[in-house]
Amino acid sequence: MFPTPEQIKTYIAAGLECTHLEVEGDGQHFSAVIVSSAFVGKRLIQRHQIVYAALGDRMREEIHALSMKTLTPEEFA
Repeated sequence: MFPTPEQIKTYIAAGLECTHLEVEGDGQHFSAVIVSSAFVGKRLIQRHQIVYAALGDRMREEIHALSMKTLTPEEFA
């Protein structure tokens, strides 16, 4: 069974405090806009690693592809 965008959103929100979170996808390929103060002072790869950590094993087992825009609240404003 493939995850829904809503499930992916729930997974991310459970592991990362977000001020804005959008997820779209077809069950295998997803795109997300993730806004979190946890990204302040972090490079792009570090931001993605934070999201991957929040998703845990789901990135290997359930989610085929996830493209992300990871922004601080200031960058999103």
